[in-house]
Amino acid sequence: MKYQTTPAFDGDIRRLSDGERRNFGRVIKEKFVPAADAVATDPGSAKWPKQLRVKSVKGAAGIWEMTWSFSSPDGRVTFEWIAIDGQPAIRWHRVGGHEIFKDPAGR
Repeated sequence: MKYQTTPAFDGDIRRLSDGERRNFGRVIKEKFVPAADAVATDPGSAKWPKQLRVKSVKGAAGIWEMTWSFSSPDGRVTFEWIAIDGQPAIRWHRVGGHEIFKDPAGR
């Protein structure tokens, strides 16, 4: 799955601890990407794994959220579906704790 990042995401990820970045990367690689590939291939039938808690962000059209960590501090990320080279892809908007929901699109 191809992806892009926003400047807000780039700044957010630099503020995560090394352990948080490793955990985020592991969840993305092992759980999120396979599920996103399935959803992109068959959006009507494929489901997100419940442990990722993927849902739309209220008040932010087209923006989705996912939980990548339940331990303190909890980890959230916001994203949207885009196309890159005509293929479904992800644009990462924000990553961190609940504070990212003040501006989930990172604008």
